Amino acid sequence: MAPFAGYDMPITYPTGAIEEHLVTRRSVGLFDIDHMGQLEISGAGADAFVSRMVTAKVSDLVPPMARYSLLLDEKGGVIDDLFIYRLPQSWWIVVNASNRAKDFEWFKAHAPEDVAVVDRSDDTYMIAVQGPRAIELIDKVANMAVSSIQRFNWGNISIDGVPVLFGRTGYTGEDGGELFFPAAEAQHVWELLLAKGEALSIETRPIGLAARDSLRFEAGMPLHGHEISTEINPIEAGFKWACDFEKEFIGKEALLAIIDKGVSRKLVGIEVFGGVPREGYEVTSPDGKDIGHCVAGMFCPTVKKYAANAFVLPDYAKVGTEASVVIRGQPRKAVVVKRPLYLPAYRR
Repeated sequence: MAPFAGYDMPITYPTGAIEEHLVTRRSVGLFDIDHMGQLEISGAGADAFVSRMVTAKVSDLVPPMARYSLLLDEKGGVIDDLFIYRLPQSWWIVVNASNRAKDFEWFKAHAPEDVAVVDRSDDTYMIAVQGPRAIELIDKVANMAVSSIQRFNWGNISIDGVPVLFGRTGYTGEDGGELFFPAAEAQHVWELLLAKGEALSIETRPIGLAARDSLRFEAGMPLHGHEISTEINPIEAGFKWACDFEKEFIGKEALLAIIDKGVSRKLVGIEVFGGVPREGYEVTSPDGKDIGHCVAGMFCPTVKKYAANAFVLPDYAKVGTEASVVIRGQPRKAVVVKRPLYLPAYRR
């Protein structure tokens, strides 16, 4: 256990981080992610308000659709990345734990009088069920088959009498879903999923933060404070695709100026040989020139490689470019590789 965003969170369970990672890739991983926040936005002006606040196109969303987006400041820095669910009468926005209060205040500060922004986090519990057999498991325990729900859509289901908003979304690169339900039912739903997995011979294990990080890293998904932050803009981080420049949103003008000028650095993946890369480690060219730094790094259990995400000078961002990562004072051979290292199952 360790402190994380104001919570005591499991880094690993007795299974161990590598095995937890591999269980999620081959069967079902269960993630207690109630540290995530949930905001509900409603009112006569909610549609236009949400569209202006986030980077993604949302005007085409109708229930039961959901979409990934970014929340930017006026300089184009990433306040947070979000998942947006279009509900029948409101918008359900999932935010990162460490940014919950900041995001809530940002939305509140910009909301017009005809828009209500409510923090539902304390009353809502959130569990992710991820892996190639995750949908099979939920099909068996829910009152309806969630396999009929398409990726990036949601449905209202019930698990042993507990009402659940099921989103076919996730943060691991595997299929599965995220469950939102009354917080009072948390232990009941958690233990039921583990017990049903065992009873059905569907290997189901609890997964801690360490494996959650390696799973998202392999699948090329960002972690706020690492690949994205208020000091990092979506263009240099490779998230231009999450921005709809056909509409207005906070930070748009700043991004257009960055595009016009060109970025001074780019996010790349780097395979490293002879050591474990970590956040903050220097990246150099073969002749020793400082060209950037790592923002995340680890051993990747699925692909069996040591790798890092790093911001480097644009001239060194091409796949195949040779480089070094300085580990404990020693330059270790590295090469820029294509991201993601692991192609998410739903994209194959």
